Amino acid sequence: MTLSKRLLLLLSLILIGPARADIDLGALSAFSSDSPSSPIPKGLVLGGALIGGQARYQHQDDALLPIPGALYFGDDLMYLGDRARYYLSREGGLSTYAFGRVRLGNLDPDDDPFLHGMNRRKGEVEAGLGADLITPYALLSMRAATDVTGTSDGQEVMLWANFPIIRGPLLLMPGAGVMLRSHNLANYYFGGVSQEETRAGRAAWNTGTTLSPMVSLIGSYRFNAHWIGGFGVNYERYDDGIADSPIVQHRGELYAGLGLGYIW
Repeated sequence: MTLSKRLLLLLSLILIGPARADIDLGALSAFSSDSPSSPIPKGLVLGGALIGGQARYQHQDDALLPIPGALYFGDDLMYLGDRARYYLSREGGLSTYAFGRVRLGNLDPDDDPFLHGMNRRKGEVEAGLGADLITPYALLSMRAATDVTGTSDGQEVMLWANFPIIRGPLLLMPGAGVMLRSHNLANYYFGGVSQEETRAGRAAWNTGTTLSPMVSLIGSYRFNAHWIGGFGVNYERYDDGIADSPIVQHRGELYAGLGLGYIW
């Protein structure tokens, strides 16, 4: 993701379904509260965001998209646009959860002549498990997920540390982590070129298993009992296996969003 997605809600990056970058917004549930001044609310939030980001593949244009969305923070269930968590246990500062996500397709050979001969990258449903650990210094998260629809047959593991700062209705949360992707997932969604997809100027490419560092900054502000606004910025520095692909544009990917939402 990068600088983008619609106008209406804090966790604009949470609304990011079509966006590509990843960010650990689920950890925000640790700070969700019924208080009318809480920067992370309880209940349903409806709104939108303006999201923008760098295109992943050659000859694709950068995106700037207004998109509507919804979030839900419940006692055990959390819905974040393109993904959801269901908490299985909470004991002290440690919690475990089941995780589900819809990853949208991100390459259409009809978009540009350069991509002709590529196979369309379709969407998939992913499921997995994760855990959060609250420490005096950081909120630590781990998540592992696998494709359950047979689209890429890939897996990914995320390790993340958030450093939340809460001052009344204001939340600022810098974070950093790494994303480990299996060769199946990385090749399918992050620049792999099979032998049958080769053309003049487009050699076969195997990304291999990839490990990419990421940083983010999330912010939210509770205007009153019903309105909340926020922003999110995420940057992923691609593993060389992705960055050196003949169909990938950049060495990394930047996304950002600004949003506003109404709390029901």
